[in-house]
Amino acid sequence: MRLLVVDDSSTMRRIIKNTLARLDYKDVLEAEHGVQAWQIMCENDDIDVLITDWNMPEMNGLELVKKVRAEKKYEDMPIIMVTTEGGKAEVIVALKAGVNNYIVKPFTPAVLKEKLEDVLG
Repeated sequence: MRLLVVDDSSTMRRIIKNTLARLDYKDVLEAEHGVQAWQIMCENDDIDVLITDWNMPEMNGLELVKKVRAEKKYEDMPIIMVTTEGGKAEVIVALKAGVNNYIVKPFTPAVLKEKLEDVLG
């Protein structure tokens, strides 16, 4: 299973990747922002799960989610948003855009594990 982690913070990408590695997800790609993430997705047809931040330069996470969901081949891809945007309105906006699950920073490895298991069934 291949995952793509998108966050403009290299520290946050490292935290998420290390957590995923402990959960036995070893095939993890990373991107700094939505534009880079989209390029990676266009070059790799085998991305299974997208984990993205909301607030990023160039293309934010919400724009990335909308772009991904507009593609037929990604309509069922699990997408988890990991962000500091914890308000009810933001969660609703993200879910309407096509996010399957939502994690508010800071989070524990247990929360990431639970949300990932939830979207993977």
